[in-house]
Amino acid sequence: MESCVRNSGVMETTEPSLTRYFVPMLLLQMIAPSSEHFTVTGLQGPILAPFGGIVELSCQLSPPQNAEHMEIRWFRDRYTQPVYLYNNGKDLHVETISRYVERTELRKEAIREGKVTLRIHNVSVDDHGEYHCFFKDGDFDEEAITDVKVTATSLGIQILVHPPNTKGLLVECSTGGWFPQPQMEWRDSRGEIILPTSISHSQDTHKLFNMKMTLLLKQSSHKNVTCCLRNPVTGQEERTSIVLSDQLFPWNSVWILILSIILALLVIFIMVPSVALHRLQKPQEKGSRARSSVCSRVCTKDCLPITGSTVPASDPHFQLDTMWLEDITVILCVLTVFITMIISFIYFKFRGILEYRIQASNISSGTLDKSTVEEEACMATLQNSET
Repeated sequence: MESCVRNSGVMETTEPSLTRYFVPMLLLQMIAPSSEHFTVTGLQGPILAPFGGIVELSCQLSPPQNAEHMEIRWFRDRYTQPVYLYNNGKDLHVETISRYVERTELRKEAIREGKVTLRIHNVSVDDHGEYHCFFKDGDFDEEAITDVKVTATSLGIQILVHPPNTKGLLVECSTGGWFPQPQMEWRDSRGEIILPTSISHSQDTHKLFNMKMTLLLKQSSHKNVTCCLRNPVTGQEERTSIVLSDQLFPWNSVWILILSIILALLVIFIMVPSVALHRLQKPQEKGSRARSSVCSRVCTKDCLPITGSTVPASDPHFQLDTMWLEDITVILCVLTVFITMIISFIYFKFRGILEYRIQASNISSGTLDKSTVEEEACMATLQNSET
């Protein structure tokens, strides 16, 4: 009995001590998650920021809680160089990057629910990239990353047609004020892509892209060409078309004139020997007839030395000589035309294939993105060949 009383007394004394120990720990664990542990969520997907406009970047604490006493830091790639810094109810502009001081503001209307918004005015190309939204409460911190893509699209596209020369007609398309670098191509009236002769680009003081593309046309098959530009981020496309007249392709008529002259000369070379042989044949026939009549009257033996000096028209060898000369003339003319056509076909065929392969390899390797100096050198070469 005494042992039972003693054990019950020990149990009575240990239970209050255990409860006094576990109750405060339980309360601390219940309070800690709501005041220290949280996550930060930002805007999903890339945020498009128009050049020269305004962009707003928001982030939210989860679960929602008051963030007035926390440190809120927006920064790019370096933590020590904030775009905007807020700490314990104060905006610290001294520590922010100088180019963002006058262009940024932190909207704190919903800061007690854990939501803040960074507003950037007068967006420039340098604002393109990732932004970190960083929350810190005591020793605990979390962040969210938002991707910003600056876009600029120009509405001004100009097409310039240079004077035609012996190499063809040079068409140039130029535009400026794009970001990022747009996709640029020529298209015909059916919408099919035409390989450009050259593509060059440069950037102005605002880091916007100025584009220039040329196309050398050697035939009038492309009477309607379109210069197309497309922003790779927004997908916005701008285009300008031009209709080319047949009068801008004078070398076609020149080639027709040259071929006509060649054919006329060939006809002359064929007709002149034929006419000359025909004229030579008539007096020889008359002379042979006269000599044959004299021989028949006097004596056949006396005519032998006379007729032996010339070949009469009735002689088979004379006909063979005449036909041989005519055939040789015709064969030479036909061979001349055939060889000229073969040489011209091979030359233009291989020239077209070579230029196509060079342009295709340049496009695939990106070597068509020439500098302005190379473009001017190409123009100077064309002008020199023109003179």
